[in-house]
Parts: sequence; C-alpha cells; structure tokens
Amino acid sequence: MTAVPGAREVREEDAFDVARVAEWIRTHADSPDGLDGEPEVRQFTGGASNLTYLLRYPAGRDLIVRRAPQGTKAKGAHDMRREYVIQSALAPVFDYVAPMVAFCDDAAVVGGDFYAMDRIAGIIPRSEWPADVPLAPEQARALCLDAVDVLAELHGIDVEAAGLADLGKGTGYVRRQVEGWSTRYRNARTEDVPALEEVMAWLDARQPEDVATCVIHNDFKLDNLVVDGDDVTRVVGVLDWEMATLGDPLMDLAGSMAYWVQADDTEEFQMMRRVPTHLPGMLTRDEFVAAYAERTGRSVSPEQWRFYEVFGLFRMAVIAQQIYYRYFHGQTTNEMYALFGPAVQIIGRRLDGLIAETA
Repeated sequence: MTAVPGAREVREEDAFDVARVAEWIRTHADSPDGLDGEPEVRQFTGGASNLTYLLRYPAGRDLIVRRAPQGTKAKGAHDMRREYVIQSALAPVFDYVAPMVAFCDDAAVVGGDFYAMDRIAGIIPRSEWPADVPLAPEQARALCLDAVDVLAELHGIDVEAAGLADLGKGTGYVRRQVEGWSTRYRNARTEDVPALEEVMAWLDARQPEDVATCVIHNDFKLDNLVVDGDDVTRVVGVLDWEMATLGDPLMDLAGSMAYWVQADDTEEFQMMRRVPTHLPGMLTRDEFVAAYAERTGRSVSPEQWRFYEVFGLFRMAVIAQQIYYRYFHGQTTNEMYALFGPAVQIIGRRLDGLIAETA
C-alpha cells in the first residue's frame, strides 16, 4: 500500500494494545468488511491536541482512530463522544466529513474514549506542500477559493434540519469567547510567557454583537483539509472537529486566518507557519476574508476585521499555551511541545503591534 505522509512510528507514551482495539472495532463497526486481521498502526505526529492514528488492515482498508492525550486537560476539551456525534450528524448534509465507524467509551480498551472512522484519501497540506505534487499559482488560488466555498457551505447548514440545535448556547457567542479564552489563558499561564492583560482588556472593550449563529468548525485551516490527489484545486474532506460548535461565523473565520501566514509576513511570524499559505498564488488573509464576504453576503470592513484578527491570534496563543502548560509541568515528554512557549511570545509581540496601530 502507498505510504501515508505524516504517519510515523507510534510514540512509546502514546502506544496502545493494537489487538484489543482491533477486536473491539471489528465487533462494533457498522460494517466489518475489510477489518479482518491485525492492522499496522502508525501515528500522525503533526498535531498537538488529540492523538490520531492510522490503522492499515491487510485487506486494504484504512481507518483513523482518535483519542485524547494523557495528562490534565482543559475543561470540555478532548471530548471524543462529542466529536463523533457532530460528524455523524453532519454526514447527511455536508459531504466533507469522514464516514464514522464506531465510538468506544469503555476505558478498559485504551484507557479512555476513542472513535474510529474511515480515512479520506487525498493530500493534507502540512507546513510544506508535497514536493512530488505540482501546484501552479493558479491552482493554489483556486484551492483557496474552494476552501472559502467549503467554509461558507458549512456556515450555511440548516442547524435544525441537521439535528444540531443543541450543539451551542445561542446568542452571546462573541462575549463568551472573549471571556472564556481570557480565563483559559490566565489559568494556563506560566511565568515565562507574557501576561497579555492589555490584549484581553482591548478585546473586552471592543467586542461586537454576533453577526449570526451557525455551525462553525473552529479549527478550519489547510492541514485540517484533505485535497483531491487528482485535482489539487478541490477540497474533499474536513478533519478535526474537536472544537466544532454553534457560533459566530466571523469568529470561525478569525480562527482560520490566525494560522494563515503569508509570504510578506515578518521573518519572526514566518516561524509560526504550519501550512503552505506562503506559496505563490495563495490568497492573502485580506483576499480570503474578502472572498468569504462576497460568497456569504456579509460585509466586513478593515476596521471591523481588526477585532476578529486580534481575537484569532489571541485564541491561537491560548491554545499554544495550554499545550505548553503540559510540557512545562512535566505532563508529557514530547519535546515538540517545548516550542509552544516561544510561540506564545511571538504571538504576543504581534498582538502588541496590532493593538498599537489602533491607539
């Protein structure tokens, strides 16, 4: 079988009883076809939140297994059941979710909840675009515009019809996010990162009303998209629904653009790039926002966008700090997590610069 990029040997601290998991999946899967025998297991090491594994069965079927990491977790984070239920509900109305296979809440199997789904074949854009896959500038632009369309389609889903009306808390999403992420940062802060109190005060004073309430992904970035291997301008899958909820679509866009490091960004901020948004032909952040506004009919002026830009970056800093907290306090031995402390410092300096421009 063809190798899957990003799938590597399982880290010792993240290993599990493969035979036991395979038996459980085979017993509980809606369709056990292709699940005979013990699979080869590899781990996707690019992420820093939930643990993700590739199970390759002798018959050629590939499954993805998702489970929570070990150690102290933020309240409400790493909810495998919720992630499974959301994707199951979206499947009939949104063509970009993977087919769910089974959910397990028996802690005796791997020590906690996990779920399995079929793998969506294609290209997942990591920090560097695959060297053996051509991507002309016009293809890069078309891919970005298709990503805009997919995000807009997600935000246009009929929440009631999809059975997801209970997914969120209704209006007041912007306020809850500003308050919630501020609390999370204060709770996760270590002494070697900035306080960001001025940033939190700035956001609190300038928060707008919700523009709408819809299904939002909350982590919509290129390395959570699957691109068609035969047509790199087309998105065929959306992954990682851990933070999906009902909320304000512009806040979803803000979170997405925080990761969109473009070619003309500062050398320091280029160090934050985890997806190939710097390549020739890729939309800039401003172009992506403008394309989204045109696609959805929502007006977003540069003055209005500044709040969302600052919020998106602040939220990214909080996520990085929550991950770094685990390393700082010895809850993981993964040296990759040590890099998130300096990342928080870089984001903090960028936030200070953006706020200074509004003074």
